[in-house]
Amino acid sequence: MNKKKNPEKEKSRSAKKAKKAESREAEVNIGLVGHVDHGKTTLVKSLSGKWTDTHSEEIKKGITIRLGYADIEVRKCPKCKGAEAWSTKKKCPVCGSETKLKRIISLVDAPGHESLMATMLSGAALMDGALLMIAANEKCPQPQTREHLKALEIVGIKNIIIVQNKIDVVDEKRALESYNEIKEFIKNTPFKDAPIIPISAQQGANIDILLQTIEEHIKTPDRDTKADAIMIVARSFDINMPGIKGEEIKGGILGGGMKQGILRVGDEIEIRPGIAVEEQNKQVWKPIKTTIKSIICANENVDELSPGGTGGIMTGLDPSIVKGDALAGSLVGKPGMLPPVWDTLSLNTTLLERVVGAKEELEVKPIVKNEILMLNVNAAATVGVVTSSANNEVTLALKRSVCAEKGSRVTLSRRISGRFRLIGYGIIE
Repeated sequence: MNKKKNPEKEKSRSAKKAKKAESREAEVNIGLVGHVDHGKTTLVKSLSGKWTDTHSEEIKKGITIRLGYADIEVRKCPKCKGAEAWSTKKKCPVCGSETKLKRIISLVDAPGHESLMATMLSGAALMDGALLMIAANEKCPQPQTREHLKALEIVGIKNIIIVQNKIDVVDEKRALESYNEIKEFIKNTPFKDAPIIPISAQQGANIDILLQTIEEHIKTPDRDTKADAIMIVARSFDINMPGIKGEEIKGGILGGGMKQGILRVGDEIEIRPGIAVEEQNKQVWKPIKTTIKSIICANENVDELSPGGTGGIMTGLDPSIVKGDALAGSLVGKPGMLPPVWDTLSLNTTLLERVVGAKEELEVKPIVKNEILMLNVNAAATVGVVTSSANNEVTLALKRSVCAEKGSRVTLSRRISGRFRLIGYGIIE
């Protein structure tokens, strides 16, 4: 005998389905990288309406210091043809028709200043593809243009689009010279066939062509949602305002993206390497366990966080533990299911022939015992002292422990002329 359907329950179920269809999560993370002041943050603002430089020092100095995030809807007009069909608007800017949502993209705005290379490398751990910004009014390549392109190659990002920005401030002759400089710059790299799109982020020129190229060139990768959950933490912070009442205090926030698997509201989670504590006059790192109180993606509360975009999870942690990005670089997952924590790393290294990022051409010398290197793995940045180096095998004692799987790629930077410069990478053995 068939059960009689309850009209109110059916109506409620349909409403929930409709709401879920409207609040789709981002499918892909795309980084914006390049030399300082080449227009990365301005492009994010043009695409999303969001200014990602919100930290007080960023506003004061006019540069990105920390990673910024913004989600955009890539939409297509069913009536218009070619590039002009593409926009981020619900109403077509050309003909006024209702546009159709094709994909939601999460933009990761990375700093371009040479002193913030570690932050850019941390952001690269979240990227499925990248937009390399090159300003047409400056000679190409600038030092960090070269360094960021090499960084993308080292961390394994294959799909990039070169955005030739600021075409509104140069004449046609200089725009063509800039294009030829870019082609010459990339001709001996793995990105020699990358599309080059001339735009003005400030004026919004050719944004439609850029969106079409993103859809054609940076596809959504296959995601493993059934694997053990691993979230890469890129930011951690306290959202409570001074003077808040005790009963109104909210737990610490962890921001980042899922590498694999799914995390849900109510899940018990573990954070590794965790926090530093003193034991027998020695600093050691202890994992933390807590519970997910809520999850936010694109300013909406959702029930779960899956691979694709970026999001934030509110935890039951004391906010003082997370503030100031104290847990950035950690991994989050189910208790006992995360990769190991390392306080020493044994790496099989591959070094570049030349130092990138410096104005002068310098040869990369072999790694030697007792030298200090900066290392980036996942979104973690740490410093290591070389305890042994023979051929390509290098062992380092870490100042700050990291959580990473065997076989993970670790970028290596050496201090040269007062700055850490990218010199190669290693594989954890």
